Amino acid sequence: MKAVVDRDGCIECGLCASVCPEVFRMADDGPAEVYVDEVPAEAEDSAVEAQDGCPVSVITVE
Repeated sequence: MKAVVDRDGCIECGLCASVCPEVFRMADDGPAEVYVDEVPAEAEDSAVEAQDGCPVSVITVE
């Protein structure tokens, strides 16, 4: 699986980083970012939870 954040639409709420810190973090310049190439198998469920919980729907996990 891969995860992507549309950083232009991110409102910097931090939900994704708190739900799935293995994949998402808040960047130094503000918006969330994905910092792994592949979502680790053990983090797939929480990555999807972050996608589903994003209030502005800017996360895609496939």
